[in-house]
Amino acid sequence: MASTTVSDRPEYISATAQLAQLEASFNQVVDALLNQLQAPEQITISLQCERSQFTRFNRARVRQTGLVDDGTLSVNLICDHREAYAEFVFTGESAIDVAIALQNLDYLRQEVAQLPENPYTVAPSGEASSRAVYVGNLLEPATAIEAILAPIQQIDYVGLYSAGVVIRASANSSGQRHWFATDSFIVDYSMFASVSSSSGQSDRAIKGSYAGRDWQQSQYVAQVTQSQQQLQVLQRPAHQVDRGTYRTYLAPAAMAEIAYFLAWVVGEAGLQQGSSALIKLWQKEQRLSPLFTLQENFANGMVPQFNSLGEIAPEQLPIIANGKLVNTLVSARSAAEYGKPANGADRGEGMRSPEILPGNLPREQILAALDTGLYLSNLHYLNWSDRPGGRITGMTRYACFWVEGGEIIAPIENLRFDHSIYSFLGENLAALTNFSEFQPDTGTYYSRSLGGVLTPGLLAKEFTFTL
Repeated sequence: MASTTVSDRPEYISATAQLAQLEASFNQVVDALLNQLQAPEQITISLQCERSQFTRFNRARVRQTGLVDDGTLSVNLICDHREAYAEFVFTGESAIDVAIALQNLDYLRQEVAQLPENPYTVAPSGEASSRAVYVGNLLEPATAIEAILAPIQQIDYVGLYSAGVVIRASANSSGQRHWFATDSFIVDYSMFASVSSSSGQSDRAIKGSYAGRDWQQSQYVAQVTQSQQQLQVLQRPAHQVDRGTYRTYLAPAAMAEIAYFLAWVVGEAGLQQGSSALIKLWQKEQRLSPLFTLQENFANGMVPQFNSLGEIAPEQLPIIANGKLVNTLVSARSAAEYGKPANGADRGEGMRSPEILPGNLPREQILAALDTGLYLSNLHYLNWSDRPGGRITGMTRYACFWVEGGEIIAPIENLRFDHSIYSFLGENLAALTNFSEFQPDTGTYYSRSLGGVLTPGLLAKEFTFTL
């Protein structure tokens, strides 16, 4: 894995020192645990850690702000085809962390002795190691709020800002040791407008996000300005859309929801067990459009290339190439069970850095190419309505418009769709945009999530709406 040298700029000196302390503490925990192992014990150690600023906004005002220092160590002990797992707090203070880790090792030894054998236990293997540290250009905590709210002019602005360093690390008894740290930020926001109609007052919203490693104020201002312009269009009377089939454009944020769904059905175990929505593609009963290519791509450095077992995945791995399923994600466990070569997939066999490759439709020609139909900025509430058949159902959401003659006419009320991927990603795929947008994973439930989806927009000849 390529490594980026940590910057020696003055504003990063304290952060660099803190990062070095965290890495040193992790390595001391690893060394202490490895020194205490007794044959035939094997062990895998993983770290999830962050040092972040969190700020929540409501009505363009700060409602909550603070700094978060958080870390969790996970230890998996394997002995005689039995395994036990423990998770505990990582403080970054080596003396404390080592003591807690050794206490948990004693606990795991007691647990593993009472468990039945698992014939598919995956023991640590390999000696590859890596170290990658990506330093960005983040807003200073003292000035971040002003930078975010300055472009907002009398708008009901609601959202979350999170920024800082996120760390993932892994080590095991076979000799592997990996360290990944990256600066990153996310602004995930909505803008609301109150609209009067015959049924009373209602709120309509625009949703947006700005994310990356290097904050560019001009890019952020351009994005929120565009959102405010769309909010003005949303205040027009809604256009009634009857259920049926329409020519439809799905913007990158909408396509990201589709990509997330596909990312969890490309695993070897799901296909072997018949639970994957890509069964027909796998069995070559169906194919997608030759314009459609989905791949795993770790080249942007947004997520670590190693998995929880310390295995390194290929930097790029095509999954669906020109409409054909060419690879599946194979974890070490599936490799043992189904006799397939593992390719660095994690246990859940979901894509960690999915990318849909772009096409050739320019941004300025999207509305003209759509002509008359629906422009969908976002989707939500997605689910499989017919998993074996590859049918997805969901709702439109935020800034979705009726377009006539290549011009946005009016917003629409929310619609439910139910459509087969073999249709809108197959014969009805008219074009993909020649640009892609990064849609970040904005999850913060247990900790800040890493990565996201890189995807273009998609123009479908037909898209079916049921309600």
